[in-house]
Amino acid sequence: MPARKTLPRRPRRSESFLGIHFDCHMTDRCREVGKTLTRRKIERILEQVKPDYVQVDCKGHPGVSSYPTKVGHAAPKFVRDPLRLWRDATAARGVALFLHYSGVWDAEALKRHPSWARIDERGKRDPKNTSVFGPYADKLLIPQLRELAGVYGADGVWVDGDCWATGLDYGREALRQFRQATGIRSVPRRPEDPHFFEFVEFCREAFRRYLRHYADELHKTHPDFQVCSNWAFSSHMPEPVSAGVDFLSGDYPLQDSVHCARLEARVLARQGKPWDLMAWSFAGKFGEGPHSTKTPVQLQQEAAVVLSVGGGFQAYFKQKQDASIFDWTMKLMAETADFCRARRKFCHKAQPVPQVALLYSGKAHYRQISRPFSTAGLDGLRGTLMSLLDAQYSVEVLVEHQLSGRMADYPLIVVPEWEYLESAFRAELRAYVRGGGRLLLIGPAPAAMFRKELKARLVGRPEPCGQYIEQDGWLFALRTTAQVARLGRGAREFGKQYPANEIADALGPAASIAKCGNGYIAATYMNLGERYLHARTCGARDWLAALVRELMPRPIVEVRGSHQVDVQVNRVAGRLAVNLVNTSGPHGDRNVHVFDHVPPVGPLEIVLRPGRRPTRITRQPAGRKMRFTWSAGEARLTLPKLEIHEVIWVE
Repeated sequence: MPARKTLPRRPRRSESFLGIHFDCHMTDRCREVGKTLTRRKIERILEQVKPDYVQVDCKGHPGVSSYPTKVGHAAPKFVRDPLRLWRDATAARGVALFLHYSGVWDAEALKRHPSWARIDERGKRDPKNTSVFGPYADKLLIPQLRELAGVYGADGVWVDGDCWATGLDYGREALRQFRQATGIRSVPRRPEDPHFFEFVEFCREAFRRYLRHYADELHKTHPDFQVCSNWAFSSHMPEPVSAGVDFLSGDYPLQDSVHCARLEARVLARQGKPWDLMAWSFAGKFGEGPHSTKTPVQLQQEAAVVLSVGGGFQAYFKQKQDASIFDWTMKLMAETADFCRARRKFCHKAQPVPQVALLYSGKAHYRQISRPFSTAGLDGLRGTLMSLLDAQYSVEVLVEHQLSGRMADYPLIVVPEWEYLESAFRAELRAYVRGGGRLLLIGPAPAAMFRKELKARLVGRPEPCGQYIEQDGWLFALRTTAQVARLGRGAREFGKQYPANEIADALGPAASIAKCGNGYIAATYMNLGERYLHARTCGARDWLAALVRELMPRPIVEVRGSHQVDVQVNRVAGRLAVNLVNTSGPHGDRNVHVFDHVPPVGPLEIVLRPGRRPTRITRQPAGRKMRFTWSAGEARLTLPKLEIHEVIWVE
């Protein structure tokens, strides 16, 4: 008998950098599954793209499995077993195989087991989403994933439709547990009802228990099986990782993807787990087909945002209803994969260098949303981040648990428009400032929490209004929420609010700066972020940048020459790595679905303050040496042109 061929080792997700995701959300109308899929077609994809891993469909939101499961609810007829073809082909080439599996969202399970459904606030059964209080995980999800791990030898699962599909549950068991846990008898059903926040918190914790349960149970029987819950512990779920997931991931929208990736990558970067983000390879209005495949330039720009923050990257391509692939689209992934791999050495698992810390208050976010997990209500955060990045500041987005205990690492902390901060966290921010830190508060709400330190008296209430702010002799308009402040001794005015488009009859300061212990605290008395998100002006950007410059006059990197460049400063293998991402082009225009040109920017004048004179500076991944001058602790150099993404590699 011939010796059995030893299969090559497959990388763990923690070792992986680049992947392809396929899913088709199969329905019970699919009757020729596997008909046109062959192992050779799969091998051609693997040869062309050379991914570290592939994620393929096994069960989408309709709940119908795209392989001949003996545990779940399979499609009516199979010509071939797609999953067996994928496993055999990937195993032979040392490529990991992960599965797309829809979790909480499972319409077929609810057709067959109506009692498993979530009950909404009107007492109606949810036709799509299961209850995390019910038997779904033990009766279907866990047994089916064990089948996939055991019978097929899958490396792991990417559970879709999980935290973001979870809703408030008014089922009998949920209400029984809520009353028992809280003693609250009258269950709230609307946000204005008493104890509504407590009920949402209870439902959040129920999902956490559900996630911990299925991850732990899978690891008991299959310890090497890697589990991810899509968007868990991300911007949707801004909190410490509290479940045994092996990696974090999420798929950002098919439109306005660059702006979305700017936030999502920064939230995941400090969560302490391997992470990646998934782009959609096609564009168009969500839910309205047909969709157009993106171009390599378009997908590479989206990837560059993720790579610059140190993450892994994958892209989503549709499977046909027989589980085969639209083969021609793989040339898009192949070109994008080449672009990404060229940058892996200079980007993957990079550690951000602390500069500007932008607070994402998970505690405040959870108080303002009406479902367990959501990205609603983040306009202030998104807009402030966009404004700071457009001003070429290197920014990290940090949730309380990521910032607490290490505030002193950051030259500047920015609090954007949050209406609530826990008292202990406010006290830590005060101590940070008194110890020499710099704190910038955006908007009347956070300013009110620190009015004593600001040496300011806030007059009346924050009100929606239209006003004008002056920047370098130009006025820019804001229609936002603002408040009048009266400054006391020791507070310095920074700009004025005007009621009309002329420099006359000021309403009061636009912002102020005050010494506080060994540090400084500043505040704007209007919301800037939500307005910048929806009505950007260069005046608002430059005014905020000037205020930041007052507080942090010597950042580690300054870039001049274009406001369409994201700057992200990292350390990789002990070296300083300055990522420059070209964010120009129509990616933010919802009426532009596919484009094939990102206008180059430059020349860019760069000032580096690395702490000591570099021995060499190169442009990566091209490896071109850059000339620079050194004086007074600063290296000055010029990048003639930036196409999409380069790394200034400092040795």
